[in-house]
Amino acid sequence: ARVLGWDVAHEQGEYAMLTGPGGLALGFGTVADHEPPQWPNPRGTKQFHLDLAVDDLDAGVAACVEAGATLPDEQPGDTWRVVLDPSGHPFCLTLAANWP
Repeated sequence: ARVLGWDVAHEQGEYAMLTGPGGLALGFGTVADHEPPQWPNPRGTKQFHLDLAVDDLDAGVAACVEAGATLPDEQPGDTWRVVLDPSGHPFCLTLAANWP
């Protein structure tokens, strides 16, 4: 919720639902035997993936790290940053100006 700027609509022990602009919703649940995906991921398997547009790449990364994400050493280039959520899922940040 902190990274997206969305509201927490519901939260309990193993589940949370976020709501965003235009009625968008995103749910998260925990799995007891969860094994986080690897980054980089040579097998190409993902559980989900988010690409987020930000106005300032460094500030966006810093906000994610402050919220509990980590920045891995392996990065895809200069215009994207991969960060890992606290469970190890990779997601990407890029400049909003680069998107049509």
